[in-house]
Amino acid sequence: MLQVPESLDSTACCGLESPRSTATPRLTFPGPAKYFAPMKTLTLFATLLVTTMLNAQSLYDIPLKDINGKDTTLKEHKGKVLMIVNVASKCGNTPQYAGLQSLYEKNKDKGFVVLGFPCNQFGKQEPGSNDEIKDFCTSKYAVTFPMYDKVDVKGAKQHPLYKELSGPEAPFPGDVGWNFGKFLVGRDGKVVKRIDPRTKPDAPEVTKAVDEALAKK
Repeated sequence: MLQVPESLDSTACCGLESPRSTATPRLTFPGPAKYFAPMKTLTLFATLLVTTMLNAQSLYDIPLKDINGKDTTLKEHKGKVLMIVNVASKCGNTPQYAGLQSLYEKNKDKGFVVLGFPCNQFGKQEPGSNDEIKDFCTSKYAVTFPMYDKVDVKGAKQHPLYKELSGPEAPFPGDVGWNFGKFLVGRDGKVVKRIDPRTKPDAPEVTKAVDEALAKK
């Protein structure tokens, strides 16, 4: 009988590979960094998103002063349709005060309000003090809609309200061009129309826009 040397693997002589070790294979798992790194990124992103949302100001949150110098905001007008106007007492457009007052009286019970913001940036046509401005618009045009402190509507000292209304991210961006520029704001606090300073408050396009904004609840 043919003897197979003990040193010779019997499987090798038959053209078979030697069987692999039967030891239990070692399982390896990715380190925690593989999982936690993406989680940290997602957490950071979520935190930034929430912070941005919390810090975002609406028109109603912007600090203002009224014509009497009292600190205020537009929160009292939340849910109304607003017409925000930069006004002046010595401008060719100054007679628009009468049209603004008429528009206000016609629609105030429907949830509409005109908001006047004096500005002296165009031809220095609003040089007076707040008291003088208030006396002028009430005595000459019987204005009863809310009036506010004098502001800059453009430039280095642009008021935050006008940054929101006319800044790069606004629906209708671009600096106000002259006295009596008008921004129509819907009940949701978003600007729905921008109206040229030369366009009178009783123009059909203005009254139509106001009616449409008031119709939206």
